[in-house]
Amino acid sequence: MKDHKFTIGDETIQAVTIGLKSPLFVIAGPCVIESRRICLEIAQRLRSIAEAAGIEMIFKASFDKANRTSLSSYRGPGQQQGLDILAEVRDKTHLPVITDIHLPEQAEPTAKVVDALQIPAFLCRQTDLLCACAETGKPVNVKKGQFLSPEEMANVVEKIRACQNNKILLTERGTFFGYNRLVNDMTAIETMKSFGAPVVFDATHSTQQPGGLGNASAGRRQMAPLLARSAVAAGANGLFFEVHPEPEKAKSDAGCIMPLDWLEDVLKTCKAIFELVN
Repeated sequence: MKDHKFTIGDETIQAVTIGLKSPLFVIAGPCVIESRRICLEIAQRLRSIAEAAGIEMIFKASFDKANRTSLSSYRGPGQQQGLDILAEVRDKTHLPVITDIHLPEQAEPTAKVVDALQIPAFLCRQTDLLCACAETGKPVNVKKGQFLSPEEMANVVEKIRACQNNKILLTERGTFFGYNRLVNDMTAIETMKSFGAPVVFDATHSTQQPGGLGNASAGRRQMAPLLARSAVAAGANGLFFEVHPEPEKAKSDAGCIMPLDWLEDVLKTCKAIFELVN
């Protein structure tokens, strides 16, 4: 299996090396941009946590959550204001930044600001969206749809490579198991790595109970550390956590977003497991 190594970031920030044989890395941040203040507060703490744990960190936050359960749910500040905030986070913390997009026309302007693009799980088969992201030349992280087998993600990788981009990450975030329930098959990690793309494990969304509250998703955030440890033992190259200083007050994914205070200890344990396994 060829190790397609690449970096997320550039010479102006602390670029993160990504590859099948590279050190463990982490993508973390709030689910959605709630305010400039909260984003900067979380990003600055993530920078300190990354240094204390000895793990490379990428900041993540969404400027628009277009797939909320309810029409009345908070979606974010929108593209222009959101990108301004993400640019400030990048400049002030020197962390590389990733955000998700939902429409092909969002790819080019977003790529001018952030270091990598992310495709939400429900949109992972959208060919025009995949190709628009690929054609920016930026690394592309695709979340595996809860409705797809790991083997089917080979088609996603093929589409991005056909658009002349080999900077691909795949993220495992659970599989539907009946209504309002996700389960994790850790063999999916090795299956998706066989496509030559590093695999990230989304520890917080994997605890989500989609639509579990009727007009919003529920979750079991207390299980996120356990799932993260299991995923690293199973060979994950990176981890994904949505974190918040006050999870119960989070404007999106309050049921599964993890307390920021948990993260440092979780990462130190996961790093020790990663080094033992590798």
